Amino acid sequence: MTALADRITITPTQMHGRPCIRGLRITVADVLGMLAGGMTRDDILRDYSYLESADIDAVLAFAARQADHPVIAAE
Repeated sequence: MTALADRITITPTQMHGRPCIRGLRITVADVLGMLAGGMTRDDILRDYSYLESADIDAVLAFAARQADHPVIAAE
């Protein structure tokens, strides 16, 4: 969790409080959108030279945690 907390930052005054990468002005949603749009990790790292491979790992881990939630079946 520490590595994720170091990579994904949430600041109310930056990008309207959206989760960003290392305090930069690129959001988790930006990177997820690029991946969903067909860009590869190498494409993203080439186009955004200030990003690191570990940033993309953190984005994916953050998204996975956000998507995971308990399901309670009503009987």
